[in-house]
Amino acid sequence: MPNIKSAKKRVRIAARKTEINKRKKSELKTVLKKTHEALDSSAADAAEKAIYAQKKIDKAVTSGLIHKNKASRKKAQIAKKLNNLA
Repeated sequence: MPNIKSAKKRVRIAARKTEINKRKKSELKTVLKKTHEALDSSAADAAEKAIYAQKKIDKAVTSGLIHKNKASRKKAQIAKKLNNLA
């Protein structure tokens, strides 16, 4: 347990940031799951969902939520499925 005031504050900040990151990561996983389902079922709005998912992935990289290589891999998977639809 920290005794210094600034250390106590950092504990509070870390807890808050952890919750925010969990929420964002969960949202990203949900978007990816729905996108893959739409692409697998050849839904009419699959292209729109793919674009939205890629945008979410890019924002996750910018905020440091996921690594850029993982983002690149996920975007490539989406693009591959999207190209197979056409």
